[in-house]
Amino acid sequence: MAVSLGGGNGRRGSRSSRYGRPMSEINVTPFVDVMLVLLIVFMVTAPLLTVGVAVDLPQTRARSLGDDREPLAVTIDKDGQVFLQNTLIAEEELVPKLEAISGNGYNQRIFVRGDRTVGYGKVMEVMGLLNAAGFTRIGLVTDSLRPPPQQ
Repeated sequence: MAVSLGGGNGRRGSRSSRYGRPMSEINVTPFVDVMLVLLIVFMVTAPLLTVGVAVDLPQTRARSLGDDREPLAVTIDKDGQVFLQNTLIAEEELVPKLEAISGNGYNQRIFVRGDRTVGYGKVMEVMGLLNAAGFTRIGLVTDSLRPPPQQ
């Protein structure tokens, strides 16, 4: 007692049953290709996004601070010029620009980056401007000190 449930001429997977209904499988090859291209693009561009004003930061053993919001960066280069993020700015314009950016939210974190060759007084002068304007979350940025090589 044999029963054929395949339909058609009795062959399993006949042409009419294969192409008569929609295919339920997703072709992921184009998706994977696009994702790999995007991965390569982001890997190439990510280091370029962190480029800022070139300063030679002093080194310390302090641990880095963790914060979920990106801070504003005020940089003082070796010539004593002040930069807000990557833009050269006059000292008189620093506080009004920061107030405009932060929307009078004085809780904004500001990182001060000073070149190691800049005098202590210049860095403190900029920090004093920020503090006098009401910004209280000011941090100094340094490079981490590398331990001596083990021999």
